[in-house]
Amino acid sequence: WISMVVILIYTVCGGLFSVAYTDLFQSAVGWLGCLTLAFWAIKNEPRAPAPSIGFPDYIYPDLIGEGGVCDMYSGVPCQNNATLCCYNPDNELADNGAYPFGDLPKFPDQMTNPYSLTPFPNAIFFNWATIFVLGFGNLAALDFQARCMASKTAKVATIGCIVAGCLTFLVGIPFGYLGAIVRYYYGPDSVYATFDADTCSAILGLPTCGYWVPETGAFLQYLTTNVPSFIGGWCLIGIFAASMSTADGAILAMGTVLSNNIMRHFRCHCVTHDNLLKAARFATVPFGVIAALIASTRPNQTGYLLIVAFDVALAAAVVPLFGCFYTKVPRPAAAFASIVTGIVVRIILEFTLPKDSFLLLPYGGDEFLNFGPAASAKAPVFVDVPAEDVWNPEEEPCDQVRFSDFTGADSLGAAFASLVVFVFFQFLERGKPAEESWLCTRRAFRPYKPKPKPPTEDGEISANSVKDFGWLQNFSIRQSLSKSNRDDLRKAAADADADHTARSGVIGKSADGSDDSPAKDIPKFDDAHFAEEE
Repeated sequence: WISMVVILIYTVCGGLFSVAYTDLFQSAVGWLGCLTLAFWAIKNEPRAPAPSIGFPDYIYPDLIGEGGVCDMYSGVPCQNNATLCCYNPDNELADNGAYPFGDLPKFPDQMTNPYSLTPFPNAIFFNWATIFVLGFGNLAALDFQARCMASKTAKVATIGCIVAGCLTFLVGIPFGYLGAIVRYYYGPDSVYATFDADTCSAILGLPTCGYWVPETGAFLQYLTTNVPSFIGGWCLIGIFAASMSTADGAILAMGTVLSNNIMRHFRCHCVTHDNLLKAARFATVPFGVIAALIASTRPNQTGYLLIVAFDVALAAAVVPLFGCFYTKVPRPAAAFASIVTGIVVRIILEFTLPKDSFLLLPYGGDEFLNFGPAASAKAPVFVDVPAEDVWNPEEEPCDQVRFSDFTGADSLGAAFASLVVFVFFQFLERGKPAEESWLCTRRAFRPYKPKPKPPTEDGEISANSVKDFGWLQNFSIRQSLSKSNRDDLRKAAADADADHTARSGVIGKSADGSDDSPAKDIPKFDDAHFAEEE
C-alpha cells in the first residue's frame, strides 16, 4: 500500500512524463541488480544439483567400477544383494535421493520433447502457449502503446521496442539459470524438503511420500540467506522497482482510456476538452486502489495474474488491432464482433475445458500420471531391505490418474475464434465505405469530435477554435489517416485560410481607409498542422 501511494502521487502529478523518468531510474536499478545477482550466482554457485549421495541403505543407479554415481561417492556392496551398490555409511553427508542421475541447469530439448524431463512430466504445451500469450498479448497492452505513442517519431518507437527486447534477453536468460541454483538449496534433496506422505508414484518407485511440496518462498530465502547481503538486497530492490515501473504505466493508461475513450461519450458531458487532463489524472486513483487490493490479497499469484492480463488482451484486442493496421478498410463492426467473441469464448473455455491445476496435457506414458494415494507401507525399490519388505507395484498398485489440464488451449482458442469472426464481418461489409458500417450509425460508437466555436458577428474566428478540433490534433487518428486524406484536409484548410483572409480584409477596412483588420489574430491552417504526419 505504501508503494501504491507513492506511485499514485508521482503518476497523478506528472502523468506520462513522471512515469517515463521514474521508469528509467527504476529499470536501471532493476536490470543492474538482477544481472549482478545472476552473474555472481552463475560464477560462484553450483549450476544445478549433483547426483544424490543418498542415505543409509540407499541403492545407487549403477554398479561398482562403472565410474558412475556409485564410484563418485565410494559406494559399497549392499547387504541384501551384494551385486548392487549402496550408500557408504562412512560418508558424512546425506540427502533424500531425489536426483539419482543429477539435475541440469537447462534441458536442450525441453521445448520440443514432452518427455525430456523423464521421470518428471514436461509442461511443453503450456510453455509455448505462455510465450504466445505474452508475446502477442503485449501488443495490446495499453501502457506499452502509450510509450510508443509518446515517442517523437515512429522510428524512435521502433528502435525503442527493439532495444527493450534485446535488454529482455540480456536480463532474462542469465536470470533463468537461478531456478536450478535455487533448487540446489531448496529442492527435493535439500534439508528443507517436505513430502506429502499420502501420495505414491509408480515411475519414481515411491509407495508413499511421492509428491514433493515446493517451498513457496524459496527464492526470497535464497536472496536473504545464501548470497551476499548487498547483492541480495540490490536484487530485491530491483524486483520491487520493476514492479513499480509496471504498475504506474498500467494505471495511467487505464485512467486515460476511461476518461478519454469512455466518459467523454456520456450525455452528461462531465468530461470535456477543458477538463480532460484533470479527469485522466484522477481516474488513475481507483485503478491504483484496485491494483493494491489484488496484490495484497493474492500476494503469491501476481505472476499468474500478469499472464491472465495479457491472456485477456490476446483474446479480445489483438485481432482487431492487427486488423486496423493490416486491412485496407477496417470495419468497426468486425472489430466489435471480434472483441465480443474473444471475450465470450474465453469465458466459456475457462469453465468447460478440463483443468486440474498441474498445467499438463494428458500425454501418454507414466510421466504424465498424477500422484495417487499411498499404496503400501513397504520400502521403495531403491532401498536395501529384505525382498519381502520391498514394495511390489503389481501386488499393491499405485492408483494414479492421468494429468488433464488444457490451460493455454483456452487462450489460443479464444484468439482463433476472434480472428474467424473478424474475417467474417470484414467479408460481409466488403465494398462498403467505412462510415456506412451498421456500427457507425450508433451514437455510442461514434468517435469524439468536438465542434469548433462559430465565428463572431464581425467574422472573426476564436483563437481557441483550432484547439477545439481535437479530432485533427489527436495523434492516433492523425497516424491512421491515409496520405490522400491528409492532402484533402490540407487543401480544405488552405481554402479556409483564403476565405478567412478575404472576409477579414473586407471587414477590417475603416472609413478612413486604414487597415484595422483582425487577420493577424486569426489562427492559420497551414502545413505546420501536418508537419508531424510527414
